[in-house]
Amino acid sequence: NYTPGYELRAKVTVLAEGTRGSLTKDLVAKKNLGNLNPQSYGIGIKELWEIQPGRIETGYVAHTAGWPVPSSMYGGGWIYGLSSNRLSAGLVVALEYADPRFDPHEAFQRWKTHPFVERLLEGGKLLRYGAKSLPYGGWYAMPRNYVDGALIAGDAGSFLDSQRLKGIHLAMKSGMLAAETVFDALVAGDTSAAKLSAFQQKVEASYIKRELWAVRNFHQAFAHGQLAGFFHAGLQFMTRGRGLIDPMRAHAGYEAYRKIDSRPVPERFKGDGKLTFDRLTDVYHSGTRHEEDQPCHLVVADTNVCATRCVTEYGNPCQYFCPAAVYEMAQEKGETRLKINASNCVHCKTCDIADPYQIINWVVPEGGGGPNYEGM
Repeated sequence: NYTPGYELRAKVTVLAEGTRGSLTKDLVAKKNLGNLNPQSYGIGIKELWEIQPGRIETGYVAHTAGWPVPSSMYGGGWIYGLSSNRLSAGLVVALEYADPRFDPHEAFQRWKTHPFVERLLEGGKLLRYGAKSLPYGGWYAMPRNYVDGALIAGDAGSFLDSQRLKGIHLAMKSGMLAAETVFDALVAGDTSAAKLSAFQQKVEASYIKRELWAVRNFHQAFAHGQLAGFFHAGLQFMTRGRGLIDPMRAHAGYEAYRKIDSRPVPERFKGDGKLTFDRLTDVYHSGTRHEEDQPCHLVVADTNVCATRCVTEYGNPCQYFCPAAVYEMAQEKGETRLKINASNCVHCKTCDIADPYQIINWVVPEGGGGPNYEGM
């Protein structure tokens, strides 16, 4: 049976809840902590494969750019050799594209049909699946990370190098600096924003600032496509992040959607069941589970918008950007309504980010629910 969560109180709370953190989102809005640019996000879709022994070396790394991601978009793939017979493969796509019917999951499945990738995976076995959003925005999109009684660390605070797509070391360092700041504040008996602002000073004095400052305009450079992006990125590399324009401005990704045109609705990708898979097959391999008698953790403020405006304006992009088949427009008694398959959710939070009307709120489900990250 459903039991409401406990209210936990502390002198200082460190919000380190990952990308698009639920509490962080509310705090940033309530306290107006936003930076020069709104946060930019991407979605990473990943599969763990067991392959024929000897096809890959442990520690092997390959990164790809371009196909099947259109040249107008930012995205690329990876292959990491985990052992002689196991690899991680995935695709990252920026959540700021114009076509509301673009399907990141389908793009990833098509990416695997490239001869280079297919040769590695042929005869192999899919072990695990997962998806997760990541903060691309960089230094100019980092929220102010301190207020009275709270700090923001890790991906919640945008501590991620958008050029290298690496953030574990930055998240760990930000957590260490947050701990030092909290300790000093508690010893001094002062947990005000003025005292906790030492966290920002520590960040700027550490390698975090040096690393993120050098790529402060990197992701924004790709706002007008890959060709322009690589041009700007090259100039930024030579000028330690400055480039032609500093700071480069950005817009929220969901603002990039164009209204749908008269093209027919694309058929849903089914896959071949060996190399490529449909969403539900991948969801099965995520091991995700949620108690069915708990409140839905995907809260839509007004489902009438989904069945009326969104159908005609954007063609319900939630059916395409969600990599877990959570959102479905169902026909009942001649009417269209939104059906939420919450038990499929793999906790990527893409819906909270990419919804064109910003009426989907991803809230934390019951503890213990969600995907199985073993081996991922």
